[in-house]
Amino acid sequence: MTDKDHSASDKGPEETSPENTGEPADQVEKQVPSPENSEQMEVDSEEKNTASDTPQEPEEEAAQGEATEEETAEGETTKEETAKEETAEGETAKEETAKDLLKSDLEGVKIRKAKGSKNITSGICHVLATFNNTKVTFSDLKGNVISWSSSGKCNFRGSRKSTAYAAQVVTQDAGRNAMSHGMKEVVVKVKGPGMGRDSAVRTLQSLGFIISSIIDVTPVPHNGCRPPKRRRV
Repeated sequence: MTDKDHSASDKGPEETSPENTGEPADQVEKQVPSPENSEQMEVDSEEKNTASDTPQEPEEEAAQGEATEEETAEGETTKEETAKEETAEGETAKEETAKDLLKSDLEGVKIRKAKGSKNITSGICHVLATFNNTKVTFSDLKGNVISWSSSGKCNFRGSRKSTAYAAQVVTQDAGRNAMSHGMKEVVVKVKGPGMGRDSAVRTLQSLGFIISSIIDVTPVPHNGCRPPKRRRV
């Protein structure tokens, strides 16, 4: 062996270089993983994991929001139910009878249906106005009496029983009692020549009744019985 061969054997196998392999330098560098590339791969994998986890958070928040809305709705419904129960209890405690309504004043008072009312909305108002007395009677359309009053019942005595003021007080007494039973519309039937005819009708209007018609049912004789002698006034 020559000196050249010994020098080649001492050097050992030749190192691979880009020039010897015939491959470009970029590909060779890619084949060898560097510590910087490995750190970038780990960062990328962590970002992907966080990206996959983030879409679930809005769903959880939406579910929590729905749960809170349901709780608030349930709380509002319970409050409404308790308020209704309290109002119902107050109404039952404040139920008034016809006597309580009659004791109160007319002005500024709303007529409400009393306990045990007959719930009759329309009927007939019979007004009997004579020279000595005044009577007012409310009945249904069949003639069944609902309420009545007279000047003697309202503490009028003697000649004051046939006055227009007595007719007004009597109509208020009977009319308020009839309204407590639900009466709103009446047909007025007037009988007799007394002074309380007009005042009774005006009082019905002031009470708020709807007067559908006014009928005069005063009996007129056709040469029947002998009339009483003339009044001395």
